[in-house]
Amino acid sequence: MENSKKSSLDKDSPEVNRRLTMKYTKEERMDIGRRIYDGEISRYEAAEQYGINDQTARSYMRMYRDTNKLPPKRGKSSIATPSFQKTPVGMEELESMTKEQLIQELVKARITEARLKKGYEVKGDGTVILYGNRNTK
Repeated sequence: MENSKKSSLDKDSPEVNRRLTMKYTKEERMDIGRRIYDGEISRYEAAEQYGINDQTARSYMRMYRDTNKLPPKRGKSSIATPSFQKTPVGMEELESMTKEQLIQELVKARITEARLKKGYEVKGDGTVILYGNRNTK
């Protein structure tokens, strides 16, 4: 029994060697991180190309970014942000409104916000625009 424990913790075993050795040098990791940061490849493509985990590729990119004191890179969102047909009301326009008009605009804004949270928008002519395909109930 003690013999089996020794063989699993032996430094010459492939499991221990794989965990103790780095696959890439620091320069190679920085180059992988640079390619991800610059958008040449995604972290998933890097993971496949270099035989590493996508989280490892992400950490290489962060290491490159932190070493070079670069700002964080924001990924592209897969969900399109709904565009508003009406331009935001300017301060001058708000200042010229009466109390009742301001309340009415506030109610419209809250209704629009609630509809967008549920995944749809209603145009002025009553046309409904659905965003996404998930169930709204």
